[in-house]
Formats: sequence, structure tokens, C-alpha cells
Amino acid sequence: MKTEQTMSASVDPNSVRKVVSVEAPPVVAWRVFTEKMGTWWPLAIYKIGKANAVDAVIEPHVGGRWYERGDDGSTCDWGRVLSWEPHSRLVLSWDISADWQPDPALNTEIEVRFIADGKSGTRVEFEHRRLDRYGARRDEMRRIFDTEGDWGKLLESFARAAESEAK
Repeated sequence: MKTEQTMSASVDPNSVRKVVSVEAPPVVAWRVFTEKMGTWWPLAIYKIGKANAVDAVIEPHVGGRWYERGDDGSTCDWGRVLSWEPHSRLVLSWDISADWQPDPALNTEIEVRFIADGKSGTRVEFEHRRLDRYGARRDEMRRIFDTEGDWGKLLESFARAAESEAK
């Protein structure tokens, strides 16, 4: 697994970009990212709902929900599926406010691309964009997503899970 900070040298204040190389084919990387998020997402600390989170779910179709499931059966929406292109591209809305509460009107976007890299690897390109929707708190949220909460650390956790699945 190899992680890179950004996909390009230019810095867009309204987006965070990360890249990770995964030693698993795109079909496996896609499946682990979309069907097994609860195995690699740190639900004990990265959750929004009131209940203890036990799973993170992406419904496999455009318009589907992206949410956490609590141990009491409750759900807490994180966003929606905007584009569903199996094994190659996924676009989700991220509808979590700067106060870490669901906000279905926020509509920042996360795009994840799964690009074959050699015979059995995948280059995963990740972009969280439209951060301007956080208004005056954009820079704070960009810093959190880029370095503090760090999408990169989450992608490393995902890559380890995908590589383990591929073995």
C-alpha cells in the first residue's frame, strides 16, 4: 500500500484529494469500499448517530442512502449515492455539517475512482469537493478532512482491508 497526499500539485481550497495504491484488483477494492465499509471504518470514533455504530452502509444504486447503523437498529444518514459505476467510480454526497450533524441540504461530494494498476493492483483516487458549502468554516473543515480527521488515514485502513480480502 502506498499513499500520496494529492492527485496534483495545485491546491484547490474547496477540495481535498488523496490517492492510495491497493494491492488488490479493482473488483475487490470496490467490494470492500462499498459493501464492507463497516470492517474498515473506525465506527467507535467516526460516527454521527446517538447509538453505538455497528456498520456503515452504502445502498448500491443511484439515490441510495449512505448511513451508519446503530446497535439499537437506528440509522443516521451521512449522504446519498450520486453515481454508481461498479468497479470504477462512485460519487457520494457527504451531508454532515461542520457541527458533525446530518444536514441533507449540505451536499458536499466525495468521488472515488478505482483504476486498475498492473495485473492485481488498484489506484484509488479520492476527492472530497464542494467544501465551499461549509461557508465561513470551509478552511477548518478542509484542515480536518486533510490532516486531522484525515481521509488519508481512512483510505489506509480501507487499503489494508482490501489487501487482506485479496489474499
